[in-house]
Amino acid sequence: MYDGFKVLKTGTTTIGLVCRDGVVLASDTRVIMGFTVAHKRGRKIYQIDDHLAMTIAGTVAEGQNVVDMLRFYAKLYKVEHNRPIPVGAASRLASQILYSNRLMPLSIQAIVGGVDETGSHIYALDPFGGVTEENYFATGSGSPIAIGELETNVKDGLTVEEAIPLIVKSLKAAMRRDVATGDSIDIVVIDSKGFKEFSEDDKIKLMNSV
Repeated sequence: MYDGFKVLKTGTTTIGLVCRDGVVLASDTRVIMGFTVAHKRGRKIYQIDDHLAMTIAGTVAEGQNVVDMLRFYAKLYKVEHNRPIPVGAASRLASQILYSNRLMPLSIQAIVGGVDETGSHIYALDPFGGVTEENYFATGSGSPIAIGELETNVKDGLTVEEAIPLIVKSLKAAMRRDVATGDSIDIVVIDSKGFKEFSEDDKIKLMNSV
């Protein structure tokens, strides 16, 4: 493999968690390129529809391209079927996009999460298009640390309100121990009311309280 890929190694931490009343997605905001912090306020959680979002970890341009394609297909599904695309169908579409590039894999890990008529769901995707439904998941260079915190603290039947401090705690643990994770956090909640992104003030309060 081309040695230059080692120089362009990227890192981050993104988290998805299924709750009794919705889905929580979170990430840090540091964007790195090799040993350089390329951006301190990078976006890693993208809204696909009112009930659906996707996180990306890896190469930003490739991740954004998958997001754009998924947005297009979600709108097309809504026009053709007169209802929002199910979360599982959206994850399979993303899987097919990744699988179709398997000979030159897109350098991303993703979490597709949302709420539909069957409940709350998150799906984890690898660069080759593998997809699995999970109750919670983390991607990126800080994911082993975040997963450790989640496995210790997450219990079945959590509400969104109960889950948010646990996710913030997991992100803070990754930020302390992984140099490629840091600067700030983004948090999104998707429930029966739709897509909600936390304000800067709310995020600061959460970071200080956990």
